[in-house]
Amino acid sequence: MAQAFDASAQQSLLTARAEEALALAKRLGADAAEVGASVDQGIGVSVRLGEVETVELSRDQGIAVTLYVGQRKGSASSTDASSASIQAAVEKALAIARYTGEDPAAGLADASLMATELPDLKVHYPWALTTDEAIELALACEQAGRDVDGISQSDGASLSSGEGVRVYANSHGFLGTQKGSSHSLSCMLIAQDASGMQRDYDYTSARDPKALRDPAEVGREAAMRTLRRLGAKRPPTGTFPVLFDPSLASGLIGHLLGGLAGGALYRQASFLCDRLGTPLFPDWFSLEERPMEIGATASSPFDGEGVQTRNNRFIDQGRIASYMLSSYSARRLDMQTTGNAGGARNVRLATPLQSRESLLQEMGRGIWVTELMGQGVNGVTGDYSRGAAGFWVENGNVQYPVEEFTIAGNLERMFAGLVGIGDDTDTRGSVHTGSWLIDAMTVAGD
Repeated sequence: MAQAFDASAQQSLLTARAEEALALAKRLGADAAEVGASVDQGIGVSVRLGEVETVELSRDQGIAVTLYVGQRKGSASSTDASSASIQAAVEKALAIARYTGEDPAAGLADASLMATELPDLKVHYPWALTTDEAIELALACEQAGRDVDGISQSDGASLSSGEGVRVYANSHGFLGTQKGSSHSLSCMLIAQDASGMQRDYDYTSARDPKALRDPAEVGREAAMRTLRRLGAKRPPTGTFPVLFDPSLASGLIGHLLGGLAGGALYRQASFLCDRLGTPLFPDWFSLEERPMEIGATASSPFDGEGVQTRNNRFIDQGRIASYMLSSYSARRLDMQTTGNAGGARNVRLATPLQSRESLLQEMGRGIWVTELMGQGVNGVTGDYSRGAAGFWVENGNVQYPVEEFTIAGNLERMFAGLVGIGDDTDTRGSVHTGSWLIDAMTVAGD
């Protein structure tokens, strides 16, 4: 690292700056105010064909001020947390607030909802990693992949490691701070045969560097994933069951959460408007968030407005049990915040799981999708159409790789047609899920 990162000292500094901004806002006439401040520092290296390509040492900081004059709102931010910059940001936010229109839903979250339980959720694991050590790990990852027979080329390996501090405070008297870290290692490789070139990748990610997978294992898995794609051809056109790989199934959950988000709902821009309490999935399916989970990717005791986070069950036995609301979107919908300003945290399934092999057997004939391309998802209608690649399945057995086709459907119909979920859970992100088997989708191939 370019210089040592003292997280505790940064925490104290940002706390003082946030308190300074709040006091100034009050003194200049704001009726209410909130401040968010953060600082992050990290290292990133990339290598290719055994040579170093890039080394980046980064340090980012920022402070954002939002003020309210009555129900008029103004916001301003700065990348400099000096007293002069804070004063300029507060004055600018106040000037904006005085000239904006009244918004009946504007304002801080209710004071009674502010977080009072602020435990250490064990999300800060600094890594005393030198540049040379980072390069060595990335090189070892790439070399392990390149050593696998059949790998002809490399797109390189990358390692990133960072830690940071965030502070949120408001004029209710709430002040919350959190230190955190994130580390990852990835590798992308290329293979070629008479049918053409293929590429694929693998990665590992964790808050604690000790939880990262071995670099050589990541490189070899990237090689195996690349080699299995050789000889790909187009699948037949028709309507078939589709098995979504875990890394892609998490995207389906992302589309679901987007439909449940308050911002889309009050704008009438969601395919799930006015659906609270109605069935969407089979009755064995439940989905929830666990924001207080120890050591998890998105753990936090308070949301982006200082509201106490809590376990929320969004889907309960197939029915929509809760929307995902901030205080603003809740007011627009005449509801109460669910502690989701900033999104959902640590999304987990509460469903029965089965092996991928049993899902393939249940599928019989269809496609196991391992890659998606394009952005063909309409959050208003739920229409879904993506380019894809994966494997053709016959009699429950993988036959050959397939590419250059599209899959299409509608999210509501896809969710209702969920047949089963695999126990091959991908735990690398904030959404944990295994494979999803959908009973029928339109496939456009040959």
